[in-house]
Amino acid sequence: MDTQVFKELIKESIREVLREERLTLCQILLPDVSKKELQEIEQKFGSPSNYNKEEFINMTDWVKHGG
Repeated sequence: MDTQVFKELIKESIREVLREERLTLCQILLPDVSKKELQEIEQKFGSPSNYNKEEFINMTDWVKHGG
């Protein structure tokens, strides 16, 4: 294996680990919500299944690839 291929392999591995750690950090930072709080939120804002899908932007690729 030449040096350049090895460097690229290491870079990709580090990117993957950083992505996983960033997602873990996001999960840790999200507060827990009790059933009562969740009911209050749903009463105030409704259910996401009832939202107009045209008003949303799919951010999946942005989150996966860091912008």
